[in-house]
Amino acid sequence: MKKNLVVFIISLFIIGFLFYFQSDLQKFYYSILREVTKEDHTLVKNEYYRDYDFNFVQNTNSLEPQNRKQLLNVFYTIINSGMDNFTFYCPESYSSCLTDVEDLANDPDLLSHINNFVHPYNGFNHIETQYDSLGKVNIHIQKSYSKKQIREINQVIDQLYNQLVVVGDSDINNIRRVHDYIINHTTYDSLRSDYNITTYRSDIAYGPLLQGYGICGGYADAMELFLEKMGIISYKISSDQHVWNAVYLDQKWYHLDLTWDDPVTTNGENYLEHTFFMIDTPTLLATELSEHNFNQSIYSELKEA
Repeated sequence: MKKNLVVFIISLFIIGFLFYFQSDLQKFYYSILREVTKEDHTLVKNEYYRDYDFNFVQNTNSLEPQNRKQLLNVFYTIINSGMDNFTFYCPESYSSCLTDVEDLANDPDLLSHINNFVHPYNGFNHIETQYDSLGKVNIHIQKSYSKKQIREINQVIDQLYNQLVVVGDSDINNIRRVHDYIINHTTYDSLRSDYNITTYRSDIAYGPLLQGYGICGGYADAMELFLEKMGIISYKISSDQHVWNAVYLDQKWYHLDLTWDDPVTTNGENYLEHTFFMIDTPTLLATELSEHNFNQSIYSELKEA
């Protein structure tokens, strides 16, 4: 009887000890886990990684953020790397880290804006963030493009590139030829935009380049893939209703909107316009404001003076 009582008391003591020091023990466990699994959480960059930065987000080598700005950079760097899964840890010194992670995970608009700065092939159509109370954060990314789609799109771009991009000609002329080709070979997918009827992959470059149909996301991606191959820095810029391209050329940033240069007509005729071809922000907003009223604090390269 006494032996059972002693065992019972010792058991209660152990349970109490573990409960009291649970947090410290868990933190110790994760500190060991971080070191043991260090190689599993090394960022691996694929061929579509962009090694340059933007005003709103920058690549970072420090994947333990110390503030919200650094947290945005961590998310951007992970997405930009092309990895499908990645785990990082919130440090104890960043007391509001998990709160900021939760806010970001529940802010699809902000995540979508961050997504606009990466190469289209590394962009996501779904991102899931999981985290626990000890600061372990796992990001799972579902890409917008399958490997098969990337292969097929790249084949088309390789076939067209020498035809459209002339060595020795100016960048602006080469961009114009690509702009004109995409518009002349693409029909705006009104059924998808107006009635949510999905027949084509018009929301990505596959639609314009292989199926002949696009909506704004597809036009912008198709153009950006050519700009990327030309070595011209660009990103997608979006408002609440629309997506188009921002292009850095001759040390200046310009707007390039193929969707609005391919107007939908009531008589079915096809038109090619250059109203939204490489224009500055004052010209853009003076020409059309309702769908182009973008957040100039996010896309600050194109901020009005």
